[in-house]
Amino acid sequence: METTKILIGYAVYLPIALFLTYYVSKTLFKNGKIFMLDIFKGREEIAQATNKLFETGFYLLNIGFALMILEIQLYQNNYQELVEKLSYKIGGFSIYLGLMLFLNLYFFFRGKRKAKESQNIEQLIVNE
Repeated sequence: METTKILIGYAVYLPIALFLTYYVSKTLFKNGKIFMLDIFKGREEIAQATNKLFETGFYLLNIGFALMILEIQLYQNNYQELVEKLSYKIGGFSIYLGLMLFLNLYFFFRGKRKAKESQNIEQLIVNE
């Protein structure tokens, strides 16, 4: 009986974790393209390629982590414990995804700042 509940847990957890990863990735990298275009001074090809590489890395890290924490152990073998374990696991994964989102935003803003600094230095050199 415990195996059935664990399989139910996996059947609930995996689609939710994969959907959350997909949703956050699509939202982040659809909007991140604007940052990349700014960082790479409108050069769409390199901005798109870099954004796609970030997206691929995001998927690999997050799906890998979701699979790494997949294990569910039930000690009382009841549905209440299963729901509590799933909520803890999905909640923890959601927090992790949020942290990864903010880490990527940090990199976008940092890249934008570095591009602006580089542009300011170039302007100073041209004006001299």
